[in-house]
Formats: sequence, structure tokens, C-alpha cells
Amino acid sequence: MTAPSVDLSVLDLVPVRSDQTTGDALAASRSLVQVADELGYRRYWVAEHHNMPAVAATNPPVLIAMLAAATERIRVGSGGVMLPNHAPLVVAEQFALLEAAYPGRIDLGIGRAPGTDPLTRFVLRGGSAESADEAVAKFPDYVEDIRTLMTTEGVELQVGPRRQPLRATPSARTIADMWLLGSSDYSARLAAEKGLPYVFAHHFSGEGTGAALDLYRSSYRPSPEYPEPRTFLTVNAVVAETEQEARRRALPNVQQMIALRTGAPLHPQRLVEEAEAAEMTADQRAFGDAMAQRWIVGSPDQARTRIEELAAEHGVDEVMVHPVAGAAAGTDVRTSPAREETLRLLAA
Repeated sequence: MTAPSVDLSVLDLVPVRSDQTTGDALAASRSLVQVADELGYRRYWVAEHHNMPAVAATNPPVLIAMLAAATERIRVGSGGVMLPNHAPLVVAEQFALLEAAYPGRIDLGIGRAPGTDPLTRFVLRGGSAESADEAVAKFPDYVEDIRTLMTTEGVELQVGPRRQPLRATPSARTIADMWLLGSSDYSARLAAEKGLPYVFAHHFSGEGTGAALDLYRSSYRPSPEYPEPRTFLTVNAVVAETEQEARRRALPNVQQMIALRTGAPLHPQRLVEEAEAAEMTADQRAFGDAMAQRWIVGSPDQARTRIEELAAEHGVDEVMVHPVAGAAAGTDVRTSPAREETLRLLAA
């Protein structure tokens, strides 16, 4: 058995299981990033979601600092920061500091979606619906603001009769890599126009990936930092010694995604045994089966073959796996052995 010829990376939402506290989930992710670092994975990204009982990834910069401090080599970044939730200067300052602390290891992935429900989005923007809507409309400007503020020179602004310098950090020497993320063609067009790296959320959408990547590549305008288009593929993955066991471990996340997509009440991620005992309608099972068909679920050989096929189909040399394997009852709450096994079996 051999590892895939493509580079492998990791996406982590910091899932919170029914047997875990937030602290337990963070400890499990710290262990997972160390496994990825040890095995030679290229990068490890954390997402931004708010007010969800099964997701502890609410603040990517804080998580990135924790994960980068626990590792030696791997690039650590956001997949992504949901920019309409934040002031551009704050994001630029956070990632300029992270890059200063861990030079050459920080990725700033930026998304346009809120990553939460409408009420939480409203609160994040200071209780102003107009401010939240305006932030979405100004997304292209905000992207450019961050890009400029993080440069080593910063920017100068005219303030009345004088010009005032503005920088994300006083003495930057290197700059975090900046990526645009999306699940439609909007960010593909914007990334191509601005000459930025781009990633389509294949793990979440599963449809339209090829069209978005083709649009990005065909309309790409080279920039000084990125003369060529840069992209990769994201995919949900559960790998076990047998396909049957992999499908069993995938069930808790399948049920979580069914609830998310159908508007059902959300809950902490079930243990495998809890998921097996949960009642599902025929429609839910059919929906879950169709969704999981777009994931990588199987034995090591099956998973590696599928990764190679996806990479070839979409013309990428890197695949970012989102390890979604559920945990068995009795698992140490500060670990996620099934997610770690997914990474180990893929890397072989």
C-alpha cells in the first residue's frame, strides 16, 4: 500500500461529541494536528462557525495560535475567517501577529458567508442588520483592505491636512498566504480577478466544483505574489481497515449533516453507538446515503484510489481531507482516535 501521490492537508471544525466538553474537543484537535504534523500533511485549517452545539471552531485566530504552538512544521490556517463578521483591520492584525510568531506557516483563508444563523450574525455585527448586509456587499473591498494592511509597508491615509501611516503590525518581515474560499462561483471570479489562491468547498457542497475551478483558472489574472492560479480540493473522509467499519464511523456526521440541511434541531455529535440507535426515516436514510456518496468512506486502498481520482478529475496536486469519523463509546474524551486513524491510514 502506498500513500497518494498528491499532497494531503486537513480541515478541522473542532467537533464536540455528546461525551465532550469544549475543552475536551480542543484537546482532541491538538492531538489531531500533532498527528498531521508527524505524518507530513501540508497544512491544517480550522473553520469559523458560531452558535452550533457540535462545533467549537468559533475563533480561527485563537485556534491557529494554539495549534501552531503545538506543532513544528505544518502550515496552520483558517478555512476560513468569515470576513463579513469582522472589521478588516482586526483580521489583518490577527494574522500579521500569527505570521510574525510562526513565519512561513500561516494561511489566511477568507469566506463571505456568515457561518451561522441570522440572529447570531446580527449580534456579531453589533446588532445592526444594515451593518451585516453592508459588510457582505463590501466583501471585495474588505479583501483588498486586508491584503494591503498586511504588507510590510502598510498604507498611508489622508487625514485632514496630513497623511497618517496604518499598518497591521509595526515591523512585518513576512506575510501570511491569503486564500479566498467559496461554495459558488462568486469567490472564484473574485479570486481570479485579484490574482489570489482559491478553494471551492467541495466537502460541503459536492456540486459545481469542476465549473468553479474551471472559471477560476480560465479567468485568472496573475499578481506579483501569485503569478499562477493556486487551488486544491476539500473532501469529507472516513477511513478504517474495512469499508463496513468506515461506513459505521461516518454515521454520526451523516446524521449531523442531515439535521443541518433539513432544518432539524442540532445537537452535539453522537457517538457511533448513539447514531446506530437513532431512528431515521426512509427519506433521511436516502438523503444521507446520497450525501455520503460524495465523501471518501472506505478502506485505505479504496480511499487512496478515490483521492487520486478526484485530484486527477479536478487537476489539483493537493487534497484537503475533513476527517469526520465518529468516536466509539468509552473513547478518551480528550482524543479522537477514529479521526487520527483516518489520517494515519491515508498517509500509510
